[in-house]
Formats: sequence, structure tokens, C-alpha cells
Amino acid sequence: MRPEADWRTLDRAALSRAYDNTGAVADSAARLADWAARSARLRAAPGHALDIPYGPGPRNRIDLFACGRRHAPLLAFIHGGYWQRNAKEGFACMAEGPLALGMDVALIGYTLAPEASLTRIADEIRAALGTLRARDAVAGLARRRLVVSGWSAGGHLAALALAWPEVDAALAVSGVFDLAPIARTTLDDALRLTPDEVEALSPIRTMTERAAPLVVAHGARELPELQRQSRAYAEARAQRDLPTRLQAIAGADHFSILEALRAPGGTLARAAAELAGA
Repeated sequence: MRPEADWRTLDRAALSRAYDNTGAVADSAARLADWAARSARLRAAPGHALDIPYGPGPRNRIDLFACGRRHAPLLAFIHGGYWQRNAKEGFACMAEGPLALGMDVALIGYTLAPEASLTRIADEIRAALGTLRARDAVAGLARRRLVVSGWSAGGHLAALALAWPEVDAALAVSGVFDLAPIARTTLDDALRLTPDEVEALSPIRTMTERAAPLVVAHGARELPELQRQSRAYAEARAQRDLPTRLQAIAGADHFSILEALRAPGGTLARAAAELAGA
């Protein structure tokens, strides 16, 4: 096996390729289209609460899917797209597995870069989680377990959310946990990360002593940089005795890994259920 290149030695073009998940997965567009079709069918079914507002922006909306179990734990899912692509509507099908395992599921939308800075995006996610907690309180429900999950950029946001009191546990899938490499890629053309944001919004640089459990998952066939990010973050947490499990999904690339969440028997759906106590 060839050793991984140190990202600090790569020029901007090479480092950008090291994070180009779409370019690395030939069927990524087809898979996104399949998820969108599945998601449209789920959203069209009766009984769901769609587009619950949590802020003033048009994307400040939550879709809430109920499993039908009284006092079910809640999984909040944050979509990916490097903070500048995609929408919650195309990922509703990720609720299928958790719903079947006895969890309610919320899909959180957020304003994309470059319209929003990453600081604003993180603030929106926290506002959404606060809204979910407030809805339960207004309904007279006891505090239930809330697990935040996300994929890719959403994995980054889920890891950030683990430090917030609204959250009880997290499942970060194929995430970015150190923004320093991202600031040197073409992705930063839209993000325009500041040095302060790199420090304050990199989960690996802002670990708290809050002992909420985290599962960090990546595909065994992902780009080396994505795998390195997951390993480094899990190792850093473990060194601080924070409850962390690193899970490599055999045969999975950056996109196919989400099938392990969507499928009721999938490895990541079961991991979410375990974190939720479902």
C-alpha cells in the first residue's frame, strides 16, 4: 500500500482533487437521483410534518417523520454537499432505516454558501435543534434522546453539534473534522473561511470534555483524505477519553455508505438506533 500524501505538501489543485468525492465516484449522480426519487415518494406520503420553520431563511425548514412509537427517540439528519450544494428534500429517504428501527427522524435544511458563511450555517443548525426541543416542550413531552447525524459536510456539522446541550449523541458519516485543508482547496472559493473559522469550527480543534458518545463512520473505499480525517478525529477524541467508535464500512464509497443508514438492517441505521437507545 502506498503511504498517504501529507496534505500540507500538496498544491491547491492536488489537494482539491483529494477532496473531490463526486469526481471519485462514477455513479454519484445516479445515486443522488435515486435518493431524490425515493425521497419524493416518502415526502408525498401522508402523516409527515414538512417544512417546519425555524428561522427567516427559505431553507430554514425541517421535515419531521414519525415512526408511530410513543416517546420515540429522535434522529436529526443533516445533508452534505460541501456546505454549498443539495437540499434536505433529496435526502428524506435516509429516514427509512431509522423509522423502521423505532426512531422519529428530522431532516434539517440550511442556507448554503456562498450566501451563508460557515459560521452562519452552524448557527442555523443549532437553531433547528433548539426548535425541535422547543416543539417537544410545547407538546408537553418529556425530554427524549436526540441523536444528530450527518453525511459529508453534514458529518462535520453533526460533530460540531455534539458540543451543544440540545444533543445527546452523534453519528458523523464521511465527515470533515479539520477545516485547514479545505481552506486551501477550490471549495474555499464559496466558503471563504477565515483563520478564526478554521479554529472555531473544526471539531478536532474544539473538542470539549462533554462525554456525549460519537460514532465516526467512513467508507473503506473513500478517498484517502476523507478516511484520514475520520481516523484522526476518532483518535484525537480517544486520546481524551471521550466515548468514540470508529467504523469503517467495508466496500463503501463516499456515496454508497449512506445505504447503510437508509436500509433498516444497515450498519449505520443500527448504530443510530444504538446511540438513540431505540
